[in-house]
Amino acid sequence: MGVVVSFRIDEELKRKMEQLDHINWSAVVRRAIEEVVEAEMARLRSSRDKRRMERALRNIDSLRRRVEGWSSTEEIRRWREARR
Repeated sequence: MGVVVSFRIDEELKRKMEQLDHINWSAVVRRAIEEVVEAEMARLRSSRDKRRMERALRNIDSLRRRVEGWSSTEEIRRWREARR
């Protein structure tokens, strides 16, 4: 079951809405509110995901270390030569 939410609009807008009585204003308002809520939720998820990715990158950087005497370029070349 739904709940009732009320809000104020100015009298001029109300008169214009009454002229357009074929429009289901409740449905229009519900749809507009749903769109704004979904957009804001997506923005919050995106912001939260961005913070999680930044934290993960910092963790990766802290775990990364150089290994003396090892070259990624030489290793790739060695594996490519081994395939031939």
